[in-house]
Amino acid sequence: MAIDNEQLSVLPAAFQQQLPEVLSYSPYISGQLERHPEWLALLAESHAYANGELVQAIAAEIAVIDDETSLLREVRRIRHRETVRIAFRDLAGLAELTEVMRDVSDLADAMVGSVLDWWHKQLCEKFGTPRNRSGAEQRMLVLGMGKLGGHELNFSSDIDLIFAFPESGETDGRKNLDNQTFFTRVGQKLINTLGQVSGDGFAYRVDMRLRPFGEVGALALSFDAMEHYYQTHGREWERYALIKARVMAGNPQDGVELMQRLRPFVYRRYLDYGAVEQLRDMKMMINREAKRKGKKQDVKLGQGGIREIEFTAQVFQLMRGGREHSLQQTSLLKTLEILADKALLSVPDKERLCEAYFYLRRTENRLQMWNDEQTHSLPEDAHQQQQLARAMGAADWPEFMHTLDAYRDQVSSVFQRVFAVEDEEDSPADNGLKRLWPTLPEEALPLLEDCGFIPADNTLQQLQTLQSSRLYSSLTELAKSRLDRLMPLLLATCSGQESPTLALSRSLQVIQAIARRSGYIAMLADQPAALEQFIKLTHDSIWITTQLTQHPILLDNLLDTSQLYKPLNRQELSAALAQEMAAIDAEDTGMVMERLRQFKLTQTLRVAAADISDLLPLMIVSDQLSWIAEAILDYAVQHVWQIMTAKAGVPRYELDGEMHDADFGIVAYGKLGGIELGYSSDLDIVFVHDSSGKKQHTNGNKQMENPVFFARLAQKIIHTLSTFTHDGRLYEIDTRLRPSGSSGLLVTGMDALAQYQREKAWVWEHQALLRSRIITGSPALRERFETMRREILCQPRDKAGLRTEVIEMRRKMWDSLSSRDASRFDLKKDHGGITDIEFIVQYLILAHAHEYPQLVQWSDNIRQLESLQQCDLLTPEMAAKLADIYRTLRDHVHKLALQEQETVVAAELFAEEQDYVRQCWAQIMT
Repeated sequence: MAIDNEQLSVLPAAFQQQLPEVLSYSPYISGQLERHPEWLALLAESHAYANGELVQAIAAEIAVIDDETSLLREVRRIRHRETVRIAFRDLAGLAELTEVMRDVSDLADAMVGSVLDWWHKQLCEKFGTPRNRSGAEQRMLVLGMGKLGGHELNFSSDIDLIFAFPESGETDGRKNLDNQTFFTRVGQKLINTLGQVSGDGFAYRVDMRLRPFGEVGALALSFDAMEHYYQTHGREWERYALIKARVMAGNPQDGVELMQRLRPFVYRRYLDYGAVEQLRDMKMMINREAKRKGKKQDVKLGQGGIREIEFTAQVFQLMRGGREHSLQQTSLLKTLEILADKALLSVPDKERLCEAYFYLRRTENRLQMWNDEQTHSLPEDAHQQQQLARAMGAADWPEFMHTLDAYRDQVSSVFQRVFAVEDEEDSPADNGLKRLWPTLPEEALPLLEDCGFIPADNTLQQLQTLQSSRLYSSLTELAKSRLDRLMPLLLATCSGQESPTLALSRSLQVIQAIARRSGYIAMLADQPAALEQFIKLTHDSIWITTQLTQHPILLDNLLDTSQLYKPLNRQELSAALAQEMAAIDAEDTGMVMERLRQFKLTQTLRVAAADISDLLPLMIVSDQLSWIAEAILDYAVQHVWQIMTAKAGVPRYELDGEMHDADFGIVAYGKLGGIELGYSSDLDIVFVHDSSGKKQHTNGNKQMENPVFFARLAQKIIHTLSTFTHDGRLYEIDTRLRPSGSSGLLVTGMDALAQYQREKAWVWEHQALLRSRIITGSPALRERFETMRREILCQPRDKAGLRTEVIEMRRKMWDSLSSRDASRFDLKKDHGGITDIEFIVQYLILAHAHEYPQLVQWSDNIRQLESLQQCDLLTPEMAAKLADIYRTLRDHVHKLALQEQETVVAAELFAEEQDYVRQCWAQIMT
């Protein structure tokens, strides 16, 4: 390039030193500066633009243009001026990649938005302003797709656009047009202005093929037509494309509406495992095309290239974005950060992808800066290779290629793990079972027998029934191909279980339930570890099989075995629930109920998985199930409280001349109170409040008497917990242990509760109080309840009369609830079982608590037994033996629950334990 030395000499020395090297990296910059030497001064003074400055500056330049000829010329001049500036700053080491991508994207935004406004004004002058049927003015929206949508446009890229407008209608001029025709003309003018080749080149190649119906579709559609298209005709690749969609021009409020209407198509409410298969298939097709076209050295499409990084991020967005709203991002780098924060990608993998992305994108940009061409292929010319290597900081081409290949290997490694990509030649060897499906050959029976399926004819019958079923024949081709791919893998995995026949029978129960939701079938086929866990859990537990059948969303948990067998503690459960609920609208009661049920199902599955794998002792299983219930109750109270106080205000009362905020709490009884919850236990709870004195009403604009407020609060909590939805119900709620039972007030004041317990409660109600604890409410309310509980339970009692009442109550239970069959033993209800131990403990504590107040400290039976031993009311041997029997029987109850069996066993199974409990009963209670 010939540069006027005199002109150059007045520019900063640092710029004079940088320029020759930069020009050696980009003949494009050289050519443009030859045509526009006045740009040298602009380059010397260039600086990073603040957010939005570039768009505003260009908009001001284009707004004052008078005619179309000038518009075409100025658009190209501005585009070249800014790309020269951007390239110079990049090649001179003055700009980070993030600045380069932002500026290139902002330049496109400015050009599209400014030219759109220019043509909108011109056509409005000719045809009038487009309006909807109500007379409101209409403007066209432009969606930027791909890298443009993510503010990550590469240096010399075409731009993928979609045009839309809010509503049908027509212009209000003398020559009126319907809105679609008007905006189609605006779109055509925009495309022509940017893409027409003139003596100044072109501004952008505009690609409209991503619009509904592609090249044969209308150029601009109304929001209703757009929504209808995606709901009716939308394809999987269009979901992928719309992840990056961003409103880059038009009315921002209209843009928000459109994106909200398109979001349900892009992001599924459930975890969409079909996305893995879809993107993997797309990538494999790209790989085959790249091989065919010799694009091995393509930094975008080749192995380990930019597209693999994009797919790695976007598969998680498609799969989880409907539930994890934070993943609904257009920016790749932000998405990778979120994936690491949520442990969906490891931090090292995220860092590897980010490092590689920066290197690959800088390489791609500098390839394109060489001659302003949209290329992603490494050069074959030796001179250009050397200049590219130097521009990337390498001494020569081999050093550059060594670095580039290392980054591509990093990307490929992560991509392979995420997508489980497998070339056909690398597929596992045929283990024989592949021949069984879908052909079911004559040699099926001996092959099934060899693999442990006994009786083989039973297994073959199950396979034939599935293959000939209406379900199988009604599957879509995609769903059927996924099931056909899974079945041999399913059979092979079942053959490795203790009972292959049982494993297959139970797993097929789930498979048939989820066959039409074929994304889950794809997940099991693609994730060997998930398939292994699925088979193991269904083989070991019919309860888990039933849960997976009724609630396929639980299959999501099988992907992460590191978390599946590690249930959360009480604090972690509350934190996880808060995070889950933070992503949804708290005023959407239906969604709140749905997410609470899914949370319970997920956490209970984790407990059950650890339980059947013998990773949790009995006491911890009950703790876990109780903690899940507590976390849900705590959230439900907070949620309903916030909704009600937002409308009615906070309940208050006046006492001793001072105003106080009233408090509300839940007291747990029974299994929840005793921290001994089972898998299907209902919740025995009592609602309490501390309001008393005068002026008992809320302080909102719509005041409500406190008793009414608390009654409605409790009713809404019960509704939230016990209403059936498609995910079932959270818990069956039993409030009959409140004062006066079902005929009493739903919420009891603390004063009234204490008075009732002192003056009217039966002995059995004091027994129940022993198993109670308050689980929600302020510290002051909790302390007040505990004080009342301690006072009531520590009252002196006539031991003989107490014993008689307890025995009589237990005898009534034997008469009405026991099995009445000497060959069978009901672990809970029969004489010598769990309830006998509980009654022995409760009698001893009620009889002696006035002497030993420490006896009432705990609400669970095991620690109550320990307290009785410490007070010498039970011998160490008897206390330890009863505690062991109690644990053993309850552990077996849990195991029976996981197999959906009743708590009745053969009498001889626990004959020794039953006899010992009966001996203790006879010794203590008679």
